[in-house]
Amino acid sequence: MLYVSLVSIVALSLLGAFAYYLKKSGREPEQKSPSRPVDSECCGAHAVCEKDRLLTMQQEVVYFDDEELDVLAGKNSEDYTSEELKMIEDVFYTLRESDVAGWLCSLQLRNIKLPQYLKDEALLIVSERRRS
Repeated sequence: MLYVSLVSIVALSLLGAFAYYLKKSGREPEQKSPSRPVDSECCGAHAVCEKDRLLTMQQEVVYFDDEELDVLAGKNSEDYTSEELKMIEDVFYTLRESDVAGWLCSLQLRNIKLPQYLKDEALLIVSERRRS
């Protein structure tokens, strides 16, 4: 009985090793790239979607119903008053996620600095949109 069990274990081990060898020596399966859903707003003509770019070639300022933020142009974000911070937060938290990258470009062109905590949050949103 012990002999039969030992032979069975050896036979199964050899069979497993043979199957492993065949799998590894054969052709590697093609790696499929993960498919991404098509964004209806993206033209697909660029390697990086232009609407998600943070650095833009466009010099025209696009407003996101935030003209009131122009009073902050050139001001250091650490010097904002609580009212000014609330003004920025109100605009940021009412934006659609798809508008965040464009809004950041608009702020850059207008020389408006975001407070660090909002900048981190905005970049996280842009990063998550790029991954999805």
